Amino acid sequence: MKRLLLVSTSTVFGTRYLEHAFEELRDVLASVRRVLFIPYALKDRDAYALKARAGFAEIDLELDSLHAAEDPRRAVEHAEAIFCGGGNTFRLLNTLYREGLVEPIRRRALEGMPYTGASAGSNVACLTIRTTNDMPIVQPPTFNALALVPFQINPHYLDPDPGTTHMGETRETRIREFHEENATPVIGLREGAMLRVDGDTVELRGRAGARIFRRGREPVEVEPGTRLDPLLD
Repeated sequence: MKRLLLVSTSTVFGTRYLEHAFEELRDVLASVRRVLFIPYALKDRDAYALKARAGFAEIDLELDSLHAAEDPRRAVEHAEAIFCGGGNTFRLLNTLYREGLVEPIRRRALEGMPYTGASAGSNVACLTIRTTNDMPIVQPPTFNALALVPFQINPHYLDPDPGTTHMGETRETRIREFHEENATPVIGLREGAMLRVDGDTVELRGRAGARIFRRGREPVEVEPGTRLDPLLD
């Protein structure tokens, strides 16, 4: 049974790295001693691994970084659990394809290995990365991602600011444009929100709400503790 934790952001204002997700991470990773970290979304992978290692040490978990593995595919095959860090989603997905890791990660996660991620690490758990906020600084061979869930995520979702003079597109506008071409539901995850996936059950967790976007329907506002799978048909 799938066990996923998909977090909107790794750091909420006023907290340490992943602090707002510690309780959920402890629960999802309760039977795990070592976590395999995927740092590919950032350029400086050594520094990123140090930061992630310090964060997971706060919940008494050891961390190995995939970029330091002699055989990345073998590391995935033997991982107890994965945490995929945030950064640029295009760079992350491109590297996963280049290293031949998309299918091994997907298979292990569908077999029940816990998969956790934040921001870009949550984006790549979706069917595609078409609802990311990032610039395409590199070109992956495809936008198709791990397909661990049957929906899209827009992390760092921002509500329109009624007081702003900015005339550019809002996040809601961009998601509506996505639905002009695609039928897949999109979950707009605000900062501090996260999704807990157990098998086919999806629940909103964390300290913030989310917005569910479906083509041809008005968006639905949901609060933490809400089961989302009934809304994602």
